[in-house]
Order: sequence, then structure tokens, then C-alpha cells
Amino acid sequence: MTTAVPGKGAGRRRTDARPPRPAGPLSPAARARRSLLRGLPVLPSVVLLLLFLAGPIAYCVYYAFTDMRLTGASGARFVGFDNFTKAFGDPDFFNAVWLTLVFTVVSSIIGQNTLGLGLAALLQKASRGVRSVASTLVLAAWVIPEVVAAYLLYVFFRKEGELNSILSFLHLPQQNWLYTLPILAVSVANVWRGTAFSMLVYSAALKEIPQEITEAAEVDGAGRWHRLWHITLPMIRRSIGTNLMLNTLQTLSVFGLIFVMTRGGPGNKSQTLPLYMYEQAFQNSLIGYGTAVALMLLVVGALFSVLYLRLLRTEV
Repeated sequence: MTTAVPGKGAGRRRTDARPPRPAGPLSPAARARRSLLRGLPVLPSVVLLLLFLAGPIAYCVYYAFTDMRLTGASGARFVGFDNFTKAFGDPDFFNAVWLTLVFTVVSSIIGQNTLGLGLAALLQKASRGVRSVASTLVLAAWVIPEVVAAYLLYVFFRKEGELNSILSFLHLPQQNWLYTLPILAVSVANVWRGTAFSMLVYSAALKEIPQEITEAAEVDGAGRWHRLWHITLPMIRRSIGTNLMLNTLQTLSVFGLIFVMTRGGPGNKSQTLPLYMYEQAFQNSLIGYGTAVALMLLVVGALFSVLYLRLLRTEV
């Protein structure tokens, strides 16, 4: 509908603007169609996850409840919870669980996490030349293949290795580290190899802290440790949680490093769950039992993930 505007410009016409009618609620079929269209871009990713992640996990879950073997009859008989009952009745299994927790806490939660944060903080205040050289040296241990790193650390820790040569030069007692303290030796090796990742995560996190906050705390008389505990750590809390979760999950599954250095020995003094699983599945030919152990390792990793995700959701 149009009307003439009186006065100046009377010949001009005005169009009455009417607001569009609000759309009514969508029908269930329309809502389903809209959700389907929104989900189409992620459909290839979902298919790949189901094919290469969920599929093998479901396959392993099935065989964990069977007596499948590498030798003998080709079939697999369903045995229920017998494999899990056998594991909880085996002292070697509990030894592997304990060593896995020690290895994870010492080398990942304490070692890589603490050393990575310390290096990131030091390199933040270092000159460009020192920062480049130090970062290159730390990253070199991370990028070399795991087998090569394991052999280098084996040569370093063995009885005739460089560590005992250094101790001899300093007139300190020597020992066969891979025999007397094997779990400590492989933990140090994992710290040496994996600290670079934590250093990179914390270097990026520290750069995001506003300089004004640190300077204001300094002016107020806050010491270095006070600033670290009350400003730095709370502000990078989410990076700490993410780094801990990724490092813990990676450390729980470390196999090649320990296998090359000690093969889980001497005896079972450095036999973590991945090596125990390998021994049962491929040396003792108990595929079903080894898969049950792998499934329990997956559950341990899931528990750690839930713990870290709950910490990430907690507000400062």
C-alpha cells in the first residue's frame, strides 16, 4: 500500500514497510533434514574414525573374551571373563601395572612436564642465539626415530657406556644401570626423548600471558616463585592439562624404547604393560589373553583422559 506525503515533495510516494512474518516452528522432518545437511561435511571423518579406530577397537574387544591363539586350532572359543580373571591372578600382571604407573609418573607427569616448563621459561628470557641452539638440541632428540634414540640411550647407560665413564672421571661409584635400575634408566631415556613436545606447548602458552600482568606483579613486590604459582601456572592451566593428557597417553603405550634398551628385563624389572602384552600375545601365542591386557591398558588411558578433562573444565 502506498500513500502521498503531504507538503514538500507531495508527489513522492511512500511504501509502508511491513515486517516479515516470523517463521513458524519447523516440523520434525524439517529439523531432521537440517541436522542431516549440517552433518554432511563431517561425514567422511566419521566414516574414517569408524573404519580405522572404532572398528579395530570392537575387534579387539571381541577377541579379549576368546581363547584365540597363534598356534593350534584356527578357531577362537568364547571364554567370557576368563582372560581378565587370569590377569588379576597373575603377579606378573600386577608388576607390569605398577611399573607402567612408575614409568608414566616419573618420565611423563614429573619429568617431561616439569623439565619442559622449565626450559620454556628459561628460553623465553634467553637471547635469540641461545634460544635457537638450545631448541635445536632438544628437538633433535624428539625427531630422531624411537629405535635410534633407544639404541643411543642403551649405549649411554650400559656398563661400559658414557655415563660410567663420566662417573669414573669424577671418581664417583659406577654400576650397571640397565641391570640395577632399569626402570629408572628407561624413564630418563623417555624424558630425554619426549621433553621437546612439552617445551613447545609451554613456550606457546607463556607467550600468551600479557606482559602487563607480570610487570604489575613485579612492581607490587611479588617474587619469582610467587609470580609462578599465582600468575603463570593459573593462566596456562589449560595448556598444562592438555600437555599432561597427551604425554600420559603417549607414555602409557611406549614399547620400542623399552624393548630396545632392556627387553623388559632383567627378569621383569622393566616390563611395562605394553611389553607384558607383547610377551603374552606373540611369545606365548596367547592372542586372546594379550588382547584382554591391551583392553585394560585402554581403560587405564581412558581413566587418565577423564581425569584430565575434568581438570580442564574446572575454572580458575
